[in-house]
Amino acid sequence: MQPESLSKAIQLSVAPVFLLTGIGALMNVLSGRLARIVDYARQLRSTADAGAVVDDSERLLIRRRMKLIIRSIELLTATTLLIAAVVATMFFSVISRVNFTPVVVPIFISSMGLVMVAAICFLREVRLASEHLNRMI
Repeated sequence: MQPESLSKAIQLSVAPVFLLTGIGALMNVLSGRLARIVDYARQLRSTADAGAVVDDSERLLIRRRMKLIIRSIELLTATTLLIAAVVATMFFSVISRVNFTPVVVPIFISSMGLVMVAAICFLREVRLASEHLNRMI
């Protein structure tokens, strides 16, 4: 393999790797939100254990928010795997000198679709949290 080929492979993989960094940051935000939801659920449980009445709508809201965050994390994890497959395929393409564009393009488009669905789940969770806060105020 020529050094130019390796250089080309590295250049082609830079953008997807930056995308992985952004996804990692978003997953960090989602993990923080999930931790807050879990803390709130524990607080509600201790309130209920102390004999206070906890509204079932609160429990339902917590479950819905958790499902949305977890779904978003799952989608972003799948996206990470697909983008890693894109990078690996691009390297293999350069090394083998075989055009894998017909493979890379649908994988990358699929990964972008997963990011969009994850963002929608995240937005829905934020809206639920905002609506809940508005009802409390």
